[in-house]
Amino acid sequence: MISIIVLFALLLGCAAQEDLRQTEKVLQQRMKHQDDQLLQARARQNMEISTLRDQDFPRLRGELEKALYQAKDVQVKQEDIKHRLALLEEHVKKLDADNTTRHAWVQKSLDTQDAKVATRVEELSRAMESATAQLRKDIVDAIHRTNDTLAKRVDTRLEEQQKGTASNDQRLSQVSDKFTQFSQALTGFRDALKELNDRMEQEEQASGKRLDFVGQQITARLNEQDRRIEILAKAVEQTVEMVNQKSDFRQQAKKDVQRSDDAPPPDSEPARSERPKPEAGTASAAGDGSEVTPASVTITPPKESPMAEPAYGNAAPPDRVQYERVLAQFRNGDFEGARLGFTAFLLEYPNSDLAPNARYWQGESYYGQREYQKAIDAYDQVELNYPRSDKVPAAILKKGYAYMALKDKKRASSAFNQVLTLYPKTPEAGKASDKLVQLKSVR
Repeated sequence: MISIIVLFALLLGCAAQEDLRQTEKVLQQRMKHQDDQLLQARARQNMEISTLRDQDFPRLRGELEKALYQAKDVQVKQEDIKHRLALLEEHVKKLDADNTTRHAWVQKSLDTQDAKVATRVEELSRAMESATAQLRKDIVDAIHRTNDTLAKRVDTRLEEQQKGTASNDQRLSQVSDKFTQFSQALTGFRDALKELNDRMEQEEQASGKRLDFVGQQITARLNEQDRRIEILAKAVEQTVEMVNQKSDFRQQAKKDVQRSDDAPPPDSEPARSERPKPEAGTASAAGDGSEVTPASVTITPPKESPMAEPAYGNAAPPDRVQYERVLAQFRNGDFEGARLGFTAFLLEYPNSDLAPNARYWQGESYYGQREYQKAIDAYDQVELNYPRSDKVPAAILKKGYAYMALKDKKRASSAFNQVLTLYPKTPEAGKASDKLVQLKSVR
């Protein structure tokens, strides 16, 4: 048994020895291969070293020398910079000292100027107080003078209105007397008609056709008399209404005078005396001393002839009188009163030769009140309703002004071009040309 084991161990030892030999051979081969590789690597390294020695070392040496030169240059620049910094620090110290001195000088100068300014402000304040006191005194004096002048004008106007009222009362009395006479004549006519009717009833059986004919004539006469009575009654009512309106206007003027006398003077602006503004219904009844008298009515017995017309003689026509009065209001700056007056004129005299002028000045009144769109409408009415009037170029020109005020440059330019095209020889054409140049320069 032991021999078997020993034999087996020997066999294993022989096998292991064989493996060791093979392993040694393999290792030797590997070592040889590695030695060859090492020899090759050494040969390559020697070649690279020789290459470096021949080519790269001179280049590296040159770069190293260049780097050393740059380092020395940098060191020199650093020393120069340090020197400059030292100079700058000294300069900054000097500037700080100078700034401190200048600041002290400026502060002292400012203190001196503050004192001078304070003194000047006090002098100006005293001067302003003196000027304000004098201005207030002048304003109060101007207000008193204006109130006195206004009171005199109102007194003059009241006297004129009183004279007109007395004249109207006299006319009203005459109309009443004539109306009474007409009533008496009408009563006599009715009595005569009644007698005639009685006679006709008596003769009715004798002549039926004649009765019908006479009845138709009587009916026609009665209708004519009723129509004339209505016309006379309307004339009387208009006269009474005109008298009442003038009385109301006189009372309103008195109240305005009392208010202007009682109103305290303002501190900053002079008072503006307000004119009593006539209403639309009274625009044609009151004026600057001129009055439009109502048509006188002549009462006659019942006839087929028409009513007599008033005769003005050499006096100015009523439309001219009213137009001049309202135009004077406009020239005095009473735009609201002028606008109402021209409106009443156009309602009362729509076919007057002065109607286009009145329509134009109505637009000017709106323009003066800065109601530009209404002014444009009035100017358009002049152009549309009175194309042959001399006021048409001025109306178109002022329409352009109104569009400029509304900042509608396109329509303003169109209006000015219309003036130049249609009315090139008028004075308005020159103004329109100037405005077109102005519009082009603004663009």
